[in-house]
Amino acid sequence: MLRASRSPAPAGHAGPMRAAARLGRAGAGRDKIKMESTMTKAEDRILAAAQKRAAELELPYYGAILPGEAHTLLAALPNARLIDVRTRPEWEYVGHVPGSVLIEWTTYPAGTRNPRFIDELRAAATDPEAPLLFLCRSGQRSDSAARAAAAAGYRMAFNLLEGFEGPKDSEGHRSTLAGWRKAGLPWTQG
Repeated sequence: MLRASRSPAPAGHAGPMRAAARLGRAGAGRDKIKMESTMTKAEDRILAAAQKRAAELELPYYGAILPGEAHTLLAALPNARLIDVRTRPEWEYVGHVPGSVLIEWTTYPAGTRNPRFIDELRAAATDPEAPLLFLCRSGQRSDSAARAAAAAGYRMAFNLLEGFEGPKDSEGHRSTLAGWRKAGLPWTQG
């Protein structure tokens, strides 16, 4: 059951398949048909699992997904966008996902919240119905970004759990326990 704090479901909402199929705006019939034709049972299961996690965690955004699930959705949904909310130095020197869009949640080097975050998001992701997958180092800043995006009207905001590097192991190293890199998904450096 969805809590009142979550974004309201569209009228006639009958599950993630229909929500994903309606991602195109009215009048964008080709996009809608393309979306419906690209959806498979795997993507439908991912969207359902993401919504279930969001409900269990009482999240105010569409869903929470794992790295492999995010990779599948990005490949399957042509209007999905991966928004990396780490700092530019993290993006350049630690690595990033090819095709991702960098919009810092916190500024570097000050470490303060980026006051232009929503404006930059609106410039990079003009369709509030498109799936936006937020990524950071370990899933914390991306949670905040997904919350802000949902509050700004983005209906399909996702937090990418585990992030790019995942949590630290017992020796203080990242990318050994979980995360995009640990999952062996595409990434580049520089």
